[in-house]
Amino acid sequence: MRIHSDGAMSASLSRYWHTVRHLRPVQLYGRVLFHLRHPTPDLRPAPEPRAWTGRWVTPPEREPSLLGPGRVRLLGRDGAVRSAADWNASGAPKLWLYNLHYFDDLAARGGADRRTWQHDLVARWMAENPPAAGNGWESYPTSLRIVNWVKWAQSGAPLPPGFAESLAVQTRWLSRRIEHHLLANHLFVNAKALVVAGTWFAGAEAATWRNMGLRIVTRELPAQLHADGGHVEGSPMYHALFLEDLLDLINVADAVPGLVDAAYVAAWRSSAARMLRWLRALTHPDGEIAFFNDAATGVAPAPAAIVAYAQALAVPSDERAAVLDDSGYVRLERGDAVVLADIAPVAVDYQPAHAHADTLSFEWSIGTQRVVVNGGTSTYDVGATRTHERSTAAHSTVEIDGQDSTEVWGAFRVARRARPSDRLVDDTGPNAMASGTHDGYARLPGSPSHARQWRLGPGRLEVTDRVRGAHRAVARFHLHPAVEPVDGDALRLADGRLIRWRVTGGSARVQPSTWSPAFGRSEPSRCLEVVLSGTELRTEFSW
Repeated sequence: MRIHSDGAMSASLSRYWHTVRHLRPVQLYGRVLFHLRHPTPDLRPAPEPRAWTGRWVTPPEREPSLLGPGRVRLLGRDGAVRSAADWNASGAPKLWLYNLHYFDDLAARGGADRRTWQHDLVARWMAENPPAAGNGWESYPTSLRIVNWVKWAQSGAPLPPGFAESLAVQTRWLSRRIEHHLLANHLFVNAKALVVAGTWFAGAEAATWRNMGLRIVTRELPAQLHADGGHVEGSPMYHALFLEDLLDLINVADAVPGLVDAAYVAAWRSSAARMLRWLRALTHPDGEIAFFNDAATGVAPAPAAIVAYAQALAVPSDERAAVLDDSGYVRLERGDAVVLADIAPVAVDYQPAHAHADTLSFEWSIGTQRVVVNGGTSTYDVGATRTHERSTAAHSTVEIDGQDSTEVWGAFRVARRARPSDRLVDDTGPNAMASGTHDGYARLPGSPSHARQWRLGPGRLEVTDRVRGAHRAVARFHLHPAVEPVDGDALRLADGRLIRWRVTGGSARVQPSTWSPAFGRSEPSRCLEVVLSGTELRTEFSW
């Protein structure tokens, strides 16, 4: 028993060490300072609102979430806010409560028809959420709510009494609760909210908020984007959210001409153009994002809505990329077939909270039908579902000896991580090819390795896996729920087309699985699972 206990403790210490050693100093001392500081809310009168005299473009609209007076549907779950306690209901998931405090419905489709409900809910929030108390005053939901309230005001909604005063108190509070210890997308949305509120209000205090936000944006924009335009957290969903944030900043600057330095706005437009190119590369023909790392539909606006927003703001949009060199993703196309391949690091080392163990996974579409998918994301709650959805087994790649290629743990933690290498892409001939390898399994006995090659041609996809040093290796090809296995070696698409598959170097079987395309939603699906019989597996699909 003691040996087992000591071994478990050693493994736990190792996991913690490999998790924290990548953090930046500000994330360590910043976390301590953030939790030790308890600023007093500043309840002074609000500055005067500023008239926006420039052009304001209506941002992309979310799906409605307000069902009636105090009734909401968030992340696929219905709820009600009947009393002050419901804003912080003990039985509700943390992310659901966060979304309750975002007020996304204020910027949702058909909002004018829900003005009375929205007005009453905003008034109730101000009355039932005293400053600094509860989930709604945490920095991230405060940031999103500030922006949504300003967008609502700019839409012409009648504002409840005390609206400007509450908005100012929230902004003052946020300015003293910046999430420097988290960095990445949290820090950027904090800064964006300060710029937006500092533009909506006039006067010296508002200028202080705006300048604080601009300093952070100026520092973080180049730090959070790869040269190819990809966001460093490696999630198409968070990339889309970050791009929307950047476009919102451009929109706000255009609405008050001359207030924000033109050099800032020019840099934002250039970055947004690169981000658009990246987003288009990681968008399937069905119009939605690929599911690498934490990704789901319904959180960020659909790519087409973001592209339209950018066009309305005169942001140039280049052709989509085939190879995202700095991020590590590859798009292969032949005919109406598209393969999106992950030869990427799981995320930037200092913030891999949204990373999955998905190295060398891929997704594949024929026309608008997804064929091979990754498992998706339905929850951020700690537990078996979150653990599985981040695992290698939930992705269309190879699992070795029952282990994850990257040590994901908890809800958002990552210890030892896979490092991809030897990425090659050849898109010049009739067959498009991409390949790569990674060292994620080198920590296991025998130092196993996995290399994969994709070859896409007219009516044919060949995936070759080479594994060394493994006791047992399993390749999984997760199928979209609309893809039905038939005849033992065929897949039928929703339009009736058949795809034949054949494996060489392994034994295959079709297993039940799940696909989670949105938070709070999982659908039954199937997975073609192949156990390797040797060191090389070739899986061929033809149609």
